Amino acid sequence: MSTCRAGCGACCIAPSISSPIPGMPQGKPAGVRCIQLDDNNLCMLFGKPERPEVCLAFDYDAELCGDHRDSALLNIRWLEQSTC
Repeated sequence: MSTCRAGCGACCIAPSISSPIPGMPQGKPAGVRCIQLDDNNLCMLFGKPERPEVCLAFDYDAELCGDHRDSALLNIRWLEQSTC
């Protein structure tokens, strides 16, 4: 079983999030860095009850995330654009 790459943060940048996020009450558009992503690309809401449901539901997937952060950003961006 693979796990998320610590410090990647692609899932906190590439997709749009329509639900409220602490500090971003309107959610965030695709390609915008989440305000809750710290300087090390780690989620400051991880494990906290205020973490949005959509973030809880997102899970590492080797095909989507690829073998590098850049791959993850490209793949998630493509998925976002394909489903709009």
